Amino acid sequence: MTDYDVVRVFCGPRGGYGNELGVVREGSFMPERSERQLFAEKLGFSETVFVDDPERGVIDIYTPTMRLPFAGHPCVGAAWLLDVPELVTPAGAVGARQDGEFCWIEARAEWVPPRTLRQYATAAEVDALAVPPKGEWVYAWAWEDEPAGRIRARAFPGRDDNIDEDEATGAAALLLTDQLGRALNIIQGAGSQILTAPQPHGWTEIGGRVVLER
Repeated sequence: MTDYDVVRVFCGPRGGYGNELGVVREGSFMPERSERQLFAEKLGFSETVFVDDPERGVIDIYTPTMRLPFAGHPCVGAAWLLDVPELVTPAGAVGARQDGEFCWIEARAEWVPPRTLRQYATAAEVDALAVPPKGEWVYAWAWEDEPAGRIRARAFPGRDDNIDEDEATGAAALLLTDQLGRALNIIQGAGSQILTAPQPHGWTEIGGRVVLER
């Protein structure tokens, strides 16, 4: 078994919750895409990152069933673990910074594959949702406190990979921030926290807490 780290990204205020991420620091041990895809499927995390150049921050991201040009929680987790000012993804260069207990990345909405952003009237409606049928990637959300920018959200990838609900999804949060045009404080899944802030020229910052699990 190839060595890998596990971090939890977008943890709650007390360090709990968050979305697990596998990080293979020595991507050169598994250079072929087919090998990486099989390994990501074996690990079973919603995403796994392969580091191709730790100093330059070159990374490659996989779900259990596909390669992604960009994804939010893998970039936040990798930036925190590698402690680099920038990541290089197939979608483009992702700025990164550490700010106290939060790690932030800067990315663009056009890098994110299509998602259905489905608004509900109340947070209770979001909490009560059942997993929808497969085939559509759904980000369900509702305002908890609109003036304060607080949102309740859940994410349903709709893929056939045993990930019925994604605990914390930075890319979907990026899309929602771009659509609403304002900073957000999102509580997603069982209790993960994602912070976002629009930036000039079409960029958006996404931030959260990261802890090393193993």
